[in-house]
Amino acid sequence: MGNITRKGSRDLVVDSAKSLEDGPSAALHSKLYEAIMREDCTTIEPTESIIPIHLAAKYHKAQSLLCLLRHGADPEVRDTTGLTTLNLMLLHWPVTSTTWAKPGNRTHRILTDIQNSSITCLRILCAHGAQVNAQGEISNKRSPLHLAIAYGCYPVLSILTQNGADVNAINEASMTPLHMAANMLNKEMMETLIAYGANVNCAVSSTGNTPLKLAVCTASSKAGRLLGAGVSCIRLLLTHGAKVNAQDYKGQTAIHEACFGGREAIINLLLEFEANVNILTRNGESPIYMYLQRSFNVRDTALLARLLYHTYPLRMTNNRGILPAGIMLPEFRLLRDTLIKQSQKPLSLQGICKRNIRNIYGEKYKQHLKQFLPVTIWNSVYCCYDLAYTS
Repeated sequence: MGNITRKGSRDLVVDSAKSLEDGPSAALHSKLYEAIMREDCTTIEPTESIIPIHLAAKYHKAQSLLCLLRHGADPEVRDTTGLTTLNLMLLHWPVTSTTWAKPGNRTHRILTDIQNSSITCLRILCAHGAQVNAQGEISNKRSPLHLAIAYGCYPVLSILTQNGADVNAINEASMTPLHMAANMLNKEMMETLIAYGANVNCAVSSTGNTPLKLAVCTASSKAGRLLGAGVSCIRLLLTHGAKVNAQDYKGQTAIHEACFGGREAIINLLLEFEANVNILTRNGESPIYMYLQRSFNVRDTALLARLLYHTYPLRMTNNRGILPAGIMLPEFRLLRDTLIKQSQKPLSLQGICKRNIRNIYGEKYKQHLKQFLPVTIWNSVYCCYDLAYTS
């Protein structure tokens, strides 16, 4: 078959003449190749070669694929790298988007036809017994769902799952399809996987990362519309039961990652879902510690005050007594000294009670709590930040 093209290179791989041996069979293969590409079913005949069904799948020739399967072609036959017909189809899924073209014009119709032909081929393969959980690639054992996500084949997810694909299958890195989709911030894929039973709290065996932690990590590096899309993905996971305080093998939670990234929208969302800002990592690092690691974050004193509003006790060092790197700049000397003093000075009993109420009920239930507390008490709990920490 020659080399397999990767996503981003969608030229037809007309390499049959190079990959086939010279001899009497060359003319037969050439004729068969042309018949498959033309979808001339009157000329297509079965052979012992694995090339015909792989060609039909790679180039999404539905009629040729159906003809070969009816003649007894085996959809599970693998190429030299261990790829099945279904694997090859997903690896060569067309990168087409009808949003590229004005609806109704010729380009739009062509793109729609290409996409529809690809979907038809997938349905044909599934109907003829293709193994939707068969791992491909000798060195990179990914299931068809993993391949579909890696290569952006959103339309195929529901088809594969409807035909029995395991939404919680793991690849060589112990990641499920949802881990991958969350890491890519692909909300459409995440919604489909969750709808078909993906475990939103599955942890990667080597790191302990959950889909939520991965989504927060990726979204924290984004800005503008991409950040907004990331926040939407994080909310999707949280509303479907993702454990906001789940710790990875280093003891980090989503709020640790969010605080290090310094994105207010993500931090606020996690706080809304009762993220605990007092959890420590195995190295004794609090979310505040992670926030103060970066000087860019330290300059956002409003967000810092909001985090301090939920924090007790304030820990300014890790287990080795090291202060966060970001606050060590000379420009932050006064703030650093103030925070260190506050970390060494216990809160009043009243202050501890206020923090406990905020941490127990969180932002999510504070309006509900307002119905039961006297106005003056509720205001004292929720309507002021401890700005003395940052003075």
